[in-house]
Amino acid sequence: MPYDFLNVEVADRIATVTVNRPDKLNALNARVFEELDGVFTAFATDRLVSAVIVTGAGRSFVAGADIAEVAAQDAAGLERLSASGQATFNKIERLPKPVIAAVNGFALGGGCELALACHIRVASEHAKFGLPEVKLGLIPGYGGTQRLPRLIGKGRALQMMLTGEQIDAAEAYRIGLVNAVATGPTLHEVAMSVALQVAKNGPLALARAIEAINDGFDRMADDAMALEARLFGSLGATKDMAEGTAAFLAKRPAQFTGE
Repeated sequence: MPYDFLNVEVADRIATVTVNRPDKLNALNARVFEELDGVFTAFATDRLVSAVIVTGAGRSFVAGADIAEVAAQDAAGLERLSASGQATFNKIERLPKPVIAAVNGFALGGGCELALACHIRVASEHAKFGLPEVKLGLIPGYGGTQRLPRLIGKGRALQMMLTGEQIDAAEAYRIGLVNAVATGPTLHEVAMSVALQVAKNGPLALARAIEAINDGFDRMADDAMALEARLFGSLGATKDMAEGTAAFLAKRPAQFTGE
């Protein structure tokens, strides 16, 4: 389907979603959210897509929310805007397929929150991260107050949010905000390498791993372990588990079918 503000391409079972509002530094408006929601809904059941890369057009990943749209809201409107954006980013986080953020420039505000919703983050050397909402008299509204401290710890997350200052890719890597920085190969090459590496694994196992981490993270330890055991056991009835173990014992590459 055609999109106003996204470019979507699929090659080697890897989908690349590019937010394409370069004149606005790819700022998130209602239409971008609507299109992101639609494309990730489609990816969930698309058997031709094994992993997804999210990036931005031009010199920015996503520089934040569309401030003109935000400024026009009253209190009730802001709450609805937040809830809607959270729902879309939750859909990305819960996609049963790996999602890699390829952060090519500014990832500020909602852009940083978009990257946080992805499962793995790789960044160019020139990427910048920040949650500057306090400078606008706001707080992060698309999950940033919850995902960032879970990723980098409460103290560092509070420092980023309360100062509103930007950090570079090297610092983001040091504190665990990103998984890798592209210093030699291009960002796209690094992101594609990661996507291909994860996509060759059992698709049902990937989905269960994502589910186990997302759903178990905030549970009590015993409850989380029980969830892991249930998901681990559920794979025993799959053709992929039979194929994966047989391939290992036969010392050959596995041919997974997602069944």
